[in-house]
Amino acid sequence: MSALELHHLHKRFGAFTALDDVSLSVPSGSRTAIVGPSGSGKTTLLRLIAGFEFPDQGSIALGGQPLADGGREVPAHQRQIGYVPQDGALFPHLDVAANIGFGLPGSAAAKRAQVEALLERVALDRRLLHSWPHELSGGQQQRVALARALAQRPRLMLLDEPFSALDTGLRASMRKAVAQLLSEAGITTVLVTHDQGEALSFADQLAVMRQGRLVQAGPPLELYRHPTDAQTALFLGDAVLLPAQLAHGHATCALGSLPVRDPSLHGSAQVMLRPEQLHLCDEAPGAVRGVVSETDFIGNSWTLTVQLESAQATPLRLRSAGVEVPGVGSRVYVRAQGVAHVVGMG
Repeated sequence: MSALELHHLHKRFGAFTALDDVSLSVPSGSRTAIVGPSGSGKTTLLRLIAGFEFPDQGSIALGGQPLADGGREVPAHQRQIGYVPQDGALFPHLDVAANIGFGLPGSAAAKRAQVEALLERVALDRRLLHSWPHELSGGQQQRVALARALAQRPRLMLLDEPFSALDTGLRASMRKAVAQLLSEAGITTVLVTHDQGEALSFADQLAVMRQGRLVQAGPPLELYRHPTDAQTALFLGDAVLLPAQLAHGHATCALGSLPVRDPSLHGSAQVMLRPEQLHLCDEAPGAVRGVVSETDFIGNSWTLTVQLESAQATPLRLRSAGVEVPGVGSRVYVRAQGVAHVVGMG
């Protein structure tokens, strides 16, 4: 069952087309991440879902209820949609308790009990109830913003780059905590982010946008392994792109003969491998020789650039988890493993 249905959405701002025929289904209780470069339309799409903007064409439905359809729009405050912006947007003149309880009905005692329960739900100490927003860390502010959104018992939660202002370690722990919290609550969630790693780890479904169009949507691992084109492949992570000749279910390229998924494809093509599919090895059949031209240490692994002996071959980037790696100028052998993915023909 789909909680959120977007059908053929179009949105223009003057001469600029922000969204061009976007359709997407978000299953109930799932987490969908929308990614894309700046100007791709992902934030506009989130604002249309929230009700902050309205589509020029197309429809939006939540749980079978139309929210926007043919000029009829449900106002944002009537959609039962939670929204957590990038900076949390807490009211600076209200303490934590008042921020979370803003808009809650009932007596002061009833509201107090709900606020305390929500604070516990987002793993914040009750001693913070009377703290002011400026006294909180970035992670605490985001948790308070999430609690405030949860207080409205939303049918859908929208997260607009909520972790981008946090440092790397806190961002990862917050992402895991928020994902677990929303899953336990059974709340359908849509996340907009520019961080591909964040999207891949957070979501059940990944939607890639480019120039106002939805390029590809599906399970994160499927999109990472089988992107629809070279541009999407590079956006979702490091990729090795090589010209190849396809025949009989194999691609012949600078790394030798590699299997492809579709044996019916023949002719000139471009294939993709992820760096983790390339490995340094001893001289052996199927391995190709090259020279290390660059090394980069990134904490828990190395990234090596290897120029193959063929002068026309594109330099390869591969990863090594070893403590020590061959230095610049070293001669090495490289072997590719797995299937080469075709990202273009001709």
